Amino acid sequence: MKGIVCQEIGKFQYREDLPEPPLIEGEAIVNIKRIGICGTDLHAFRGNQPFFTYPRILGHELSGIIEKVGANEEGLKAGDTVCVIPYIHCGECMPCLRGKTNCCRSLKVMGVHIDGGMRERISVPTRHLMRAEGLTLDQAALVEPLAIGAHGVKRANVTPKDTVLVIGAGPIGLGIMVFAKALGATVIAMDMNADRLAFCKTWAKVDHAIQVGDELSDLSALTDGEFPSIVLDATGNQPSMTNAFNMVAHGGTLVYVGLIQGDISFRDPEFHKRELTLMGSRNATRDDFHDVMQRISEGGIDVDPYITHRCRFDDLIQEFQGWLRPSAKVIKAMVEL
Repeated sequence: MKGIVCQEIGKFQYREDLPEPPLIEGEAIVNIKRIGICGTDLHAFRGNQPFFTYPRILGHELSGIIEKVGANEEGLKAGDTVCVIPYIHCGECMPCLRGKTNCCRSLKVMGVHIDGGMRERISVPTRHLMRAEGLTLDQAALVEPLAIGAHGVKRANVTPKDTVLVIGAGPIGLGIMVFAKALGATVIAMDMNADRLAFCKTWAKVDHAIQVGDELSDLSALTDGEFPSIVLDATGNQPSMTNAFNMVAHGGTLVYVGLIQGDISFRDPEFHKRELTLMGSRNATRDDFHDVMQRISEGGIDVDPYITHRCRFDDLIQEFQGWLRPSAKVIKAMVEL
């Protein structure tokens, strides 16, 4: 079958001789129909993605149609449209037993630790598939990135009383904004890109948008000097993540949804006097996927404007380089098989 392999940093290889996946007990063969391109794929191609080795088949924002499946507890059958939960967990470690499968001690993310979905067919454990009844293939593929945002909001315990600052208006940050708004919070978007901030207002319906520059004074003015009670940083940018400590209210919460290769430092007296809560938010759980699917089904999230670029699978390699350029203004690129 055909597929695309990231052989090394900055190099894709188109293949037509990849082995067909075997049907294993407890798994299903899925014909991949949509692949969303995310920051992880871009970082891996550029060589700055943590936990990554080459060669690797990328792709973890996936939807498709089940081709073959045996008896399963999920009630899945051939012909079902499904979205893929790409975080393969062990089910036995302490986090898994406590329901935190998203941070399993031996977690293997498809397209990162193990090969992903940039190929015609893959074999997936049935417990990592969700029937996407009533959703389009595009919508089903976008459940995963939106679920990461939903999980971050859940981690932060957002309430209608909160003022929430979301730093980074990429696909993950936009999902955070949507779910924070859905809970009734006052939401502030922050980014360097004015076009992205305009999109935050029209698509995510944020209350305020701040362009990076005089952000501290702007935040102070918006919050009467109190600053936001919750800050979620979805940039994956070290200076931004370090500076985020200065933007949280006393008694507030800072959540890192983005990820970097490196250390983040902060001044302890400033951290201590505010009694800040610092959290990490990794991936998403099956419950988060369910919440996103329900919200899409109810019309609460319109994915059409979110998808700004699209191509056929056979054209991906030549299109991918262009998507790396800021001038392309990519929010979400979708690949069709």
